[in-house]
Amino acid sequence: MRRYFEDFLLKWKDRSTRKPLIVRGARQVGKTFIIEQFGKKQFKNFLKVNLEENEDARKLFNIKNTKQITDSLSLIYQTKIEPSETLLFIDEIQTSPEAIATLRYFYEQQPDLHVIAAGSLLDHALNEMKYSMPVGRVEFAYMYPMNFREFLWAVGEEQLADFLDSFKIKDYIAEAVHSKLLTLLRRFFFIGGMPEAVKTYIETDDLLEVERIHENILTSLEYDFAKYGTKTEQQHLLTVFRQIPKNVGRKIKYVNISTSIRPEAQRNALYKLQMSRIIKLITHSSALGSPLEHESKDIFKPLFIDIGLLNHLLKIRLIDTDNMMTIHEGALAEQFVGQELLTVPPYFIDRELFYWLRESKNSNAELDYLWEFKNQIIPIEVKSGKVGTLKSLFVYSFEKKKKKGIRFSANIPEIQDIETQIRLKAKNENVNIKLLTLPLYLTYRITDALEEFI
Repeated sequence: MRRYFEDFLLKWKDRSTRKPLIVRGARQVGKTFIIEQFGKKQFKNFLKVNLEENEDARKLFNIKNTKQITDSLSLIYQTKIEPSETLLFIDEIQTSPEAIATLRYFYEQQPDLHVIAAGSLLDHALNEMKYSMPVGRVEFAYMYPMNFREFLWAVGEEQLADFLDSFKIKDYIAEAVHSKLLTLLRRFFFIGGMPEAVKTYIETDDLLEVERIHENILTSLEYDFAKYGTKTEQQHLLTVFRQIPKNVGRKIKYVNISTSIRPEAQRNALYKLQMSRIIKLITHSSALGSPLEHESKDIFKPLFIDIGLLNHLLKIRLIDTDNMMTIHEGALAEQFVGQELLTVPPYFIDRELFYWLRESKNSNAELDYLWEFKNQIIPIEVKSGKVGTLKSLFVYSFEKKKKKGIRFSANIPEIQDIETQIRLKAKNENVNIKLLTLPLYLTYRITDALEEFI
């Protein structure tokens, strides 16, 4: 299946300043598949070395001479390893801290050799490294589940995908086209972007089989918990993991997850799940200025790895994805937008997501997301349907003196100049804002849309 990430790999391949690349991402998001596909298409020789499966190969990385390593690998796998002609792919590298440390020597000793490393739970290995990290001698890239654009490619809707790729804010979208895109989007909400689930849907057109794949993926993720800490810590991870879907779109309150697990233990479990890239913690920011991370506080809400897996854990049965209504509509829309925002290039950035929360007596407000664009902070509201109030956006705009905002919803694109009043501290306040409304299915085009809008 086609992935945007392959375009990133192609540019990496041709860049003169290239360094060994470490690809990070959760289990089963398609890292191994896309790297193998890229290596076989773009190189004369391709060698994949799985360090989890081959202990002898793993031992080779105990030495620092990369020529000796590649000569030995060439003999073991009967594949030529030639600079500029070969892609050496080291898979499951998290099983060998020595191999991670050795990547720096590939950069220093064989700079013309293309080397990519990947692995599940890699962030844990990097965090626990006893060896000196090859800082400045490697580069990183980040992969996520398929986004909606890639889903359209996969299900044979290339023309619709190309239409969205070239779309401008003021372009016309016929109601029939808009309706079809919303129907496909609805399907994506329940199938999700895990490559195996999408592939199964394409091959079988059987939603029961998709559910089976979802269950298998979730079981494999839970199986990994056995690698974390004590039995008690593993049980805490499992409990928190299963409660996250019910808390998507909500500020984390530990009492909502479990009353029997201490908050500190829950917090540790959340950070381990984030390190495994199973969840992303969306951090509250007071939004005093750019960059947002300088203003973050220890207040957050969770985003799950994939919207299809999220629905499976919520026990929503895939009977009729086009007409299904659930009590989680708002949370699903927010999950989708967050999931799409994470896939916005460039892929060498480990993207953080932020939101804004105002907790005040009789005047609470919460913005779903804050997005940085050219050192400006853009407030984002997410609506699952075509209607909904924008009170939080207006409160934020008044307090922060921001004049532009985005609403993602089920509506067609529109730019509006809005003048309204809000009630704050027993006083009416005037608010003027230019609002860009975009359909949810254009979330991944946010950078291009803002380029026009701003």
